[in-house]
Amino acid sequence: MPRFKLVFFAPVKTTSTILNHIFAKHPNHVGKIGEYDQCAFMTQGTGQFRPTANAKPAIGSKEQLEYVEEHRVEVLVYDEGDNEQIKAAVAELKKVHPYEEVAYDVYRLKDF
Repeated sequence: MPRFKLVFFAPVKTTSTILNHIFAKHPNHVGKIGEYDQCAFMTQGTGQFRPTANAKPAIGSKEQLEYVEEHRVEVLVYDEGDNEQIKAAVAELKKVHPYEEVAYDVYRLKDF
């Protein structure tokens, strides 16, 4: 079964809410490793951004540089081979994430 790694960045105070939502929506495809579920790896750091004049920032003010304590979150997503599960996981991430523009990456993983 194809696997992907979904990596996203979120304010520390919202990480649990985001993960709980994604795990609840996709219990058989997101965050599973063998006989374990709801698996994720988080590292904490500082994100920076500056909303432009046309932005609708959830945090900070337009045209002001902002620094936010964020988590980099990594979760595995198992797919059926049609990419529908990874697409659905990203769609759920975007629904629940507080930012107007969600920073995320998707990596296809390969077994050796």
